[in-house]
Amino acid sequence: MLECGKRKVWLDPNEVNEISMANSWKNIRKLVKDGFLIRKPTRIHSRAREKRALEAKRKGRHSGYAAPEATKKSNK
Repeated sequence: MLECGKRKVWLDPNEVNEISMANSWKNIRKLVKDGFLIRKPTRIHSRAREKRALEAKRKGRHSGYAAPEATKKSNK
């Protein structure tokens, strides 16, 4: 109906009884229209940390001997 997953649907906590009584698509459409079921906005994935790390790499940071091979050599 809302074309999204379970975690993106907000159910009005004050209307639990009415929501639980809905047993057809018609009833669910009515709940959406009344605002008891709402699709939550998408979460924002911030690139701030990644940008900061990239800027440091451009300055020459994080490029020591072990940096590119950290996982290969870490247990030796």
